[in-house]
Amino acid sequence: MRENADMGKLFYIMGKSASGKDTIYQKLLENQNLHLKRLIIYTTRPIRDGEQDGQEYYFVNEEVFQSLKASGKIIEDRGYETVYGLWRYFTADNMNLERYDYLGIGTLESYLQLKAYYGKDKVCPIYIEVEDGERLKRAIAREETQEVPKYEEMCRRFLADSRDFREENIREAEIDRRFQNMNFNTCMSEIENYLKTVLY
Repeated sequence: MRENADMGKLFYIMGKSASGKDTIYQKLLENQNLHLKRLIIYTTRPIRDGEQDGQEYYFVNEEVFQSLKASGKIIEDRGYETVYGLWRYFTADNMNLERYDYLGIGTLESYLQLKAYYGKDKVCPIYIEVEDGERLKRAIAREETQEVPKYEEMCRRFLADSRDFREENIREAEIDRRFQNMNFNTCMSEIENYLKTVLY
């Protein structure tokens, strides 16, 4: 917890699919020197092998989403028409940024909405990049570990990310620093050094 109560930040990890976001997210949360709390968002997509409710996401149904929306508790939401139906991802206002620093992970669109809601002085982007060919190899390797691989959905996400993370979109979001994840240890070191400059 910060000594200065008005200094809380939300660090928000973004990047295309299979860029290593989830691994980086977990490693940063495990770093006890950073004292980051987890921003857990919600999704209506099915839980994957190895995931736990309340860890990666809160897994809910459409009825819960509509109830929270009607209550005015949703900051941002986005829906994806997948080959398995509509999957939603959304964030509820449940952080205490007046006292704590948080770490979140999501899309460029969700980052923009969080920045608009909390203010750009509170939300700090961490944009992860991996060369597309390497990223595709990683995506296939990850899908092969699933009990029921969903290659069609993997391809949809890969192509959608190319559109969502166009250079003009990144510039418009005012993201001026990127972290290359071709070497994981180097990437982690650079991100941790960046966080320390902001936190301390």
